[in-house]
Amino acid sequence: MTEIDAIARRSYGKLVAFLAARTRDVAEAEDALSEAFAKALEVWPRDGVPRNPEAWLLTVARRRVIDMQRRQRRAESLEWLESVADDHDIPDQRLALMFTCAHPAIEAPIRAPLMLQVVLGLDATMIASAFLMAPATMGQRLVRAKTKIRQAGIPFRIPDREELPDRLDTVLDAIYAAFGESWTDGGRRDLSEEAVFLGRLVVELLPDQPEALGLLALMLHVDARRAARRSSTGEYVPLAEQDVTLWNAREIDEAEALLERASTLGAIGRYQLEGAVQSAHVHRCRTNEDNWADVVELYDALYAMSESPVVAINRALAIAAQRGAPSGLDILRALAGDRRLAEYQPYWAALAELLAQTGVHHEARRAYDIAIGLERDPAVRDFLRQRQERMAR
Repeated sequence: MTEIDAIARRSYGKLVAFLAARTRDVAEAEDALSEAFAKALEVWPRDGVPRNPEAWLLTVARRRVIDMQRRQRRAESLEWLESVADDHDIPDQRLALMFTCAHPAIEAPIRAPLMLQVVLGLDATMIASAFLMAPATMGQRLVRAKTKIRQAGIPFRIPDREELPDRLDTVLDAIYAAFGESWTDGGRRDLSEEAVFLGRLVVELLPDQPEALGLLALMLHVDARRAARRSSTGEYVPLAEQDVTLWNAREIDEAEALLERASTLGAIGRYQLEGAVQSAHVHRCRTNEDNWADVVELYDALYAMSESPVVAINRALAIAAQRGAPSGLDILRALAGDRRLAEYQPYWAALAELLAQTGVHHEARRAYDIAIGLERDPAVRDFLRQRQERMAR
C-alpha cells in the first residue's frame, strides 16, 4: 500500500463527513474530494507529502466545492468553506456520516453499500460485485440514496442518547451485512477488512457501547479462522476439522479482550452473544473439551432475543452435537414451514447432515441436492457432494 493509499484509507471518510455535513450533499463532497486526491497523485510524488495531508486535501476539495457552489449560485456554505485554513483541526464526523447512511429513510438493502462507499471510498463496481448486483444498478441505487439524503434533509449527526440504541443497531447491522457479504463465494478479504475497519471505527468513537464491542469481537473471531478454511489445494474445511495452528492468535486474543470489556458494561445483546458463541467454538477446538451445553445455552439466549430462524438452525446443530442427531432434526423439521428458509442454503445443508446421521438417506439425498444447488461457493459445493457420496456408500 502506497503512502497516498494509506492516507486515503485513513482520511477519506473523515474528509467526506466534514464536507458533507456542511454542504448537506454527499455526492458533491465525494466529487470534490476525488478531485483533491487526483491532484495529490499529481503533486505529491513530485513535491513530497505535505506535513498535514488532511488539511492539504481539504483545502483543494474546499476550493472545488466553492467553485461548484458559485456556479450554481449557492452561497449558504461559502463562509465556512472560505474560512478553512491549511492547518485547520478537522473534526472527525465519520460516525455521524455512518448514522446518516443508516437513517431509516434510506432503503435497508442499500445502507451497507452506501456506508462502504461514502465512509471508505470503495467504488460502485467493487461494491456491486460483493453484493451480487450489476454495477449500473448499484451505481443508480447509491446515487438515489445520496439524493435522498440531500432532498430529505437527513441530519449529519450522532443521535441523541434516547435515540442512540435503535439507530446504533442499524449502523452495526449494516457493518455486519458488509462483513457477511465478504464471505460469499469463498471470501472477499478486501471487503472483510473494510467491514472490520468500520467496526473498529465505531468502537473508537463509541468505546462504551457493548454491542459495538461485541460486533467487532464477533468479526475478529470469524476472520481469525480464514487461513484454516481452505486446504492447501483449495478444498473447504469445516470448523471441526480445521488446523487450529493456522488461526490468527492475535485476532482471537483481541476478540476475547473486547468481549471481556463488553461484559463489564451491564447490557447483553445479540452481537455479544454471537461473539461468545465463537469464543466457545475456539475454546472447544483448542482444548478438545466438550462445551456444547454452553453453546446451546448461548443459542437459547439468542433465540429468546431474536426468534431468528438462522439462530434456530445453529441451535439445532448445537443440540444435535450435545444430545444426538434426532434431537436436532426434530427442531429443523419444525422449521420446514418457514418460507424464509426455502432458499436458505445453510438450512438445507444442516437438514441433509442430520438426516444422513439418522439414516434417512432418501430425504438426506434430496436435501443435499437442494443445498448444492443453492450454494455459490464451488469449494463448498464440492464438499457437500462428497458428503452426499459418502452417505451413499
